[in-house]
Amino acid sequence: MAMSLALVLTMVGLCGCGPGSTVVSGLFSNQQEGIWVSGEGKVIVVPDIVTLRLGIEAQEASVAEAQTRASEAMYRVMTALTENGVAEKDIQTQHFSIQRVTKWDTEKEEEVVIGYRVTNMVTAKIRDMDEAGSIIDAVAEAGGDLTRIDNIDFSVDKPEAYYGEARDKAMADARAKAEQLADLAGVTLGKPTYISESTQSLPPMVRMAEVEAAAPAETPISPGEMEISLTVQVAYAILK
Repeated sequence: MAMSLALVLTMVGLCGCGPGSTVVSGLFSNQQEGIWVSGEGKVIVVPDIVTLRLGIEAQEASVAEAQTRASEAMYRVMTALTENGVAEKDIQTQHFSIQRVTKWDTEKEEEVVIGYRVTNMVTAKIRDMDEAGSIIDAVAEAGGDLTRIDNIDFSVDKPEAYYGEARDKAMADARAKAEQLADLAGVTLGKPTYISESTQSLPPMVRMAEVEAAAPAETPISPGEMEISLTVQVAYAILK
């Protein structure tokens, strides 16, 4: 027991001693040494993919009637998509629901069911940007008054090359800032000791083209431009 107690006291003494505290403090302080900068790289690209969120919404007195009407309309919409060049692999169901529709009966002072609403929404990825407007028109015609299009999104099919370019610009920006700080401080800049990055893609601005009243009613869609940006945080060592 005496030996055990002595061992415990020795360990406690070592944990609380000055040299031990100095080592731990040194580890944390080393992480803050050097010149810390952030660099930003931006690349402007033209989107080549448009994704539509579209579908059908039907309301009837019974579930069976609403579902039948919605199914028939959705079949026409899906056919319109595939016949206009949208691949089946690029069509994905996003939402399907059957909901009661109610209203407040003032005489009975209670909610009463007046029908049922069936909603079926999909996303359709259009890879030919020039066909986006005509596909929207075909879908609207196929679904009629039951058609719902509630979102349009633009993206880049293969963004890896653009992120690589943005990364080059971000690292060059960080290096330039660090070199300027080193010159101002009168020190020699060393190699990077820490690097982290974060990416961001800003949604493009959709520009609807102006159409004269007598022009054909084809929905004009313009993808605009899209900004892909990347930020790096870099710590450079200081050579002594």
